[in-house]
Amino acid sequence: MKHCFEADGIQLSFGLRQILSDVYLKCDTGAVCGLLGRNGQGKSCLMNLIYGTMKGGSRSIRIDDHSVLDLHRHRDLMTFLPQFNFVPGSYRVAEVFGYFGQSFADFMQVFPEFKGKENVRFGQQSGGFRRLLKVYLVVHSASKFSMLDEPFSHIMPVHVESIQALITSKKATKGFLITDHLYQNIIDISDKLYILENGKVHAVASEEELKRFTYLPV
Repeated sequence: MKHCFEADGIQLSFGLRQILSDVYLKCDTGAVCGLLGRNGQGKSCLMNLIYGTMKGGSRSIRIDDHSVLDLHRHRDLMTFLPQFNFVPGSYRVAEVFGYFGQSFADFMQVFPEFKGKENVRFGQQSGGFRRLLKVYLVVHSASKFSMLDEPFSHIMPVHVESIQALITSKKATKGFLITDHLYQNIIDISDKLYILENGKVHAVASEEELKRFTYLPV
């Protein structure tokens, strides 16, 4: 069954500075929607507003035409990979997978080089491994949609293609909204592209349009 996520009427100001203005986004299951934009345009703020973990401004969030006030309370509908750490460092890796209802053995099928890590505390792992693990858990979550903020940052280049393949395979049953400053990784796997420019979101259909927005060099 196909599902639809929509966010509109999103506005956010810091003092006299308008960060977001009447933003509209739509994403369906079966699709990867890429959100591009230069640093400081408000991409992370937008995702946190959508998820309900950032207050202020105004917003209207709907899934299948039903309004949802606090998406972060509905993990069956939406899961979110923020830039900050959200996993307690005292947990062992196996416990983290158990909390998310997932299997470390399945993780090792994709990343066999991490065999033997399941009993080590999460906080004792390298930053790159912790980030990779969190990306995997959110991508493999059972929610209808997932938002990923910088999923390729701090990830070893050898793992980037594996993450792209995971996202592409999981979109058969869910929808993704993804942003990353490593824009080519987003462009490569996106079915739909948005660019956030001067507080507004614009749908773009090609790299030529991204050049018109001066996001890519001419």
